Amino acid sequence: MRGRQLWGPSWAWAATDGRHKMPQRRFPPPWSVEEQDACFVVRDHAGQALAYVYFEDEPGRRSAAKLLSKDEARIAVNVVKLPDLLRK
Repeated sequence: MRGRQLWGPSWAWAATDGRHKMPQRRFPPPWSVEEQDACFVVRDHAGQALAYVYFEDEPGRRSAAKLLSKDEARIAVNVVKLPDLLRK
């Protein structure tokens, strides 16, 4: 594998000799948020899951598992606004 440097999974490589570039992956807006029983799922326009933000409302379990409260998780999923903010 001369001239290649691995960056993660086997498909995600970048050539160091300038002949190849690392594949680009885009996450088309608009992004959406889907609420499930224990998490929020952030998805791109194509339905690709970009983030899972887990929460727990019971304080003892939340503390033991180091999870966010539902309100904290709701704030965290504001990442769906990033594409719009980056365009400004």
